Amino acid sequence: MTLPSSPEPFSSSVPKPPTPESWSPEFAAIAAEVRRLAQQSQQSVDETLALLRLLEALHREIRTTTFQRLLPTNRQALYALLREIEAEGGWPYISRMSLRSLFRSLPRADDSAES
Repeated sequence: MTLPSSPEPFSSSVPKPPTPESWSPEFAAIAAEVRRLAQQSQQSVDETLALLRLLEALHREIRTTTFQRLLPTNRQALYALLREIEAEGGWPYISRMSLRSLFRSLPRADDSAES
């Protein structure tokens, strides 16, 4: 199998991630536990932040150990994998809240002075 001479560009639309109905029972149990922990920690910014940091650390650990070890070693297989990733939900990514978004959620200094 060879790569096309001019491969189609990846689509600009964001693919939808897999739905919970397509998860294995093990993945569904993990998702339920993470949601339970998030619910349990909803009154504590420290606990919620710790949960987010844990998820980010696990994401990084899985990416740098298991996932990278399994990546294809030739161009054709890598191209096929990238096409499949795009078609099946996109690249796994954990986004961080921007400072701008964080500041928008805080009360303004002149608002608190009026209170």
